[in-house]
Amino acid sequence: MIFVFDIGTSYAKGGLFSLSGELLSEASIPVSMHSSRNIVFHEIDPGDWIAALKTILEKFSLTFNLQDTKSIVITGNGPTLTAVDRSGKPLCPAMTWLDRRAVAESAFIKEKTGITIDPSFYLPKILWLKEHDPAVYEKTAYFFSPAEFIGFYLTGEARIIFPGEGLENFFWTLELADVLKIEKGKLPPFASIGAPVGKICKTALEELPFQEGTPLFGGGPDFAMSILGTGAVVPGRGCDRAGTSEGINICSEQRIKDSRLMSYRHVIAEYWNVTGIISTTGKAVEWYRNEFLPQRSFDQFYAEAAQAEKGAGKLLFLPYLAGERAPLWDTHVRGTFLGLSLHHGQREMTRAVLESSGYAIRDVLEVMEDNGVRTDELRIAGGASKIDLLNQIKADITGKPIAVPEIAGSEITGGLCTALYGLGRFSSLKEASDTLVRIKKVFEPSGDRARYNELFRLYREAYSRLKQFYLKLDTLGD
Repeated sequence: MIFVFDIGTSYAKGGLFSLSGELLSEASIPVSMHSSRNIVFHEIDPGDWIAALKTILEKFSLTFNLQDTKSIVITGNGPTLTAVDRSGKPLCPAMTWLDRRAVAESAFIKEKTGITIDPSFYLPKILWLKEHDPAVYEKTAYFFSPAEFIGFYLTGEARIIFPGEGLENFFWTLELADVLKIEKGKLPPFASIGAPVGKICKTALEELPFQEGTPLFGGGPDFAMSILGTGAVVPGRGCDRAGTSEGINICSEQRIKDSRLMSYRHVIAEYWNVTGIISTTGKAVEWYRNEFLPQRSFDQFYAEAAQAEKGAGKLLFLPYLAGERAPLWDTHVRGTFLGLSLHHGQREMTRAVLESSGYAIRDVLEVMEDNGVRTDELRIAGGASKIDLLNQIKADITGKPIAVPEIAGSEITGGLCTALYGLGRFSSLKEASDTLVRIKKVFEPSGDRARYNELFRLYREAYSRLKQFYLKLDTLGD
């Protein structure tokens, strides 16, 4: 058997597979960020990830003998920074990828090096700790992302899984560490996806039901596993990783240079990954339902939205609840309803929140197309892939076919591909992905898209008109 563990923002998920690739069992455990009065602080207790891992393994152990596990892959969200001591004990809450407190540190890096690194990335967060919590910084033996934190817990080996060329500033370089006076010993060495990164150690076996020496293969960032787990491994095919955030990853034969997007070596090394990370589309849906319609089940929530007309009665929602990354890269922008009137009700507001995902994705895709990157098909990853209404909305707004894989948890499918490649069952990650990923349904764009085209133009125009207003509002009283 193969065990894959994925650390999401809202849920930790586990998948148990046979060596032939059959999904034997899956489970998920909710994890929650800490609440804070400071709107840019978004933290989580790393101990929650270990607790979730143990709970999932306990569930699997009721039916399966986990001593038969042949390999393990860990994947997770990022850039989420976890500081640990030499034993692997967390020294403070982890700063999640949503956390944007390190704006001043990001500006300092720009001033010092000329390199723009977003406040949510690892280096600005490390500098923030060094400046604002020096006691924790000094005690830190290693900085990890969630996947490597669990990997260290399992093996005692400190590694960071590096997806490929072009992502150096997303993580770090030793040269940058020197310039910024960050101790290089706190930065674990890089390993590649699929590489052996350790074996289950005796300490872990005191709490977990594996055999000593079970190999761990490098999984690393969830976006990389989602690319493999959706089969987005040929040019023109894209992965829409739809969770709390939304990552649009398009396989391309060319690398682009546009500061609004990220472009780096694809998991399949002959290609490039062109990506736009959208901060809070999924989180916006969760927020809206929890705050305003908590009595509705999710089925009722989506059924109500389906009763509203396309375009939500000319109501727009901007889903910028924690600033926005691609293509705006604006810390100050905030969520906004536009066009709200006495004629609108819950149905229209709910649909507007759902449609905002389609507009945000199209915003990213059009920037890609302006740079010559084509998208023939988007493959949906994550729990949102099970929502037919949302899939059709995305197809209608973007004009792209939306393909749904058989297994919604693409991160765990990608982990399966990685493990079987690591075990030598496939000659390449591409072969593993092409063989193991199967599509069960495709949503085609409907013929009548005129209203969505008009509303998308207004969606884009709204940000440009409100940009300075958002800045003034966010800095009010500073």
